[in-house]
Amino acid sequence: MSLETLPIPSIPAESASAMSAPFDAADFDASVMSTYGRFPIALERGEGCRVWDTEGREYLDFVAGIATCTLGHAHPALSEAVTQQIQKLHHVSNLYYIPEQGALAKWIIEHSCAERVFFCNSGAEANEGAIKLVRKYAHTVLDIEKPVILTAHASFHGRTLATITATGQPKYQKNFDPLVPGFHYVPYNDIKAIENAVTDIDEGNQRVAAILMEPLQGEGGVRPGELEYFLRLRKICDDTGILLMLDEVQVGMGRTGKYWGYENLGIEPDIFTSAKGLAGGIPIGAMMCKKFCDVFQPGDHASTFGGNPFACAAAIAVAQTLERENILHNVQERGEQLRVRLRAIATKYPHLFTEVRGWGLINGMELNADIELTSVQVVKAAMEQGLLLVPAGPKVIRFVPPLIVSAEEVEQAAQGLENAIATLAS
Repeated sequence: MSLETLPIPSIPAESASAMSAPFDAADFDASVMSTYGRFPIALERGEGCRVWDTEGREYLDFVAGIATCTLGHAHPALSEAVTQQIQKLHHVSNLYYIPEQGALAKWIIEHSCAERVFFCNSGAEANEGAIKLVRKYAHTVLDIEKPVILTAHASFHGRTLATITATGQPKYQKNFDPLVPGFHYVPYNDIKAIENAVTDIDEGNQRVAAILMEPLQGEGGVRPGELEYFLRLRKICDDTGILLMLDEVQVGMGRTGKYWGYENLGIEPDIFTSAKGLAGGIPIGAMMCKKFCDVFQPGDHASTFGGNPFACAAAIAVAQTLERENILHNVQERGEQLRVRLRAIATKYPHLFTEVRGWGLINGMELNADIELTSVQVVKAAMEQGLLLVPAGPKVIRFVPPLIVSAEEVEQAAQGLENAIATLAS
């Protein structure tokens, strides 16, 4: 019997009925582990910067899967790319050459300071790979027996054991000890703290192998890195042989108005990572490095799904669309428009807000620490106005729309937020 004549299995009537039944949150909670505090809506379709829930209500999406849906929802270029690829070849082992993977790596290298790329499935995996690379470099090149990586307080690097240890927020580490050794935390944007830490930890013999920082802290409250800090950081690494690692999982792939966050800081990292927006919502991660620190050999690191044809085809479509449609220019203009509107709202309610900050289309609005109002309360109020936002800690509201957002949609979002704030203020 040929493949063409093989019968297609049918779905049992009871299973088909269950899949088409109205959404029930209680049924969901009975089956899915409670690892998220979910807002009480179920989203089922999207187009551009808008999504609709199972009740048919429309929302303006300024979450974008938390800075992930680069081209918004159902973008024609992404839809066409994944449709064509799934009909051609969706997955093979990395035991073979994968042309799409090579093409994506070449694009990244041509549009960044990277010289080598490793593909995986997520930001945590990309950071995990970077940590492994640093440790092997420390042992084989720097001759460090017990290497230490410096990271920042309020940072976020992922949910694996190594990356929650790298994350400088105790709330993510609670009850998961023993944690992975080899990490030390310093305040963000504080160069003196870095200098002191290197001196104290080394004690005459180099132990600090790398410094891992976010160009802009996302989960830590949308806090941009300071130019002078990162320039000094780069010089410290150059002078000592310490590797500079940048976590670009949230800010990379155009989110800041440049392809990579480090381009806002006048420096180049030795290693950097990407994930969220790289394939516009299709799972992918990447760890990039300069040639001199690429010490991995066959067998040192791997990923079953990493860099498969399907994910890479999606990422290539995103990359080509960013270029073809000059989307970085839109990110810069819409980001400035949004910050102007947010600052106007903050000025109108000075007792509620203390600061508006960000780059491109990753922006944060900080609430006064002395009031009871929280970011979650603001997000819930905005949801009632048909606007989806996301907290970045208990006192910061985060705005991360798709990079294709229009001027009209930015204005609509600002008006929705203002309506929500007026409701809360009353």
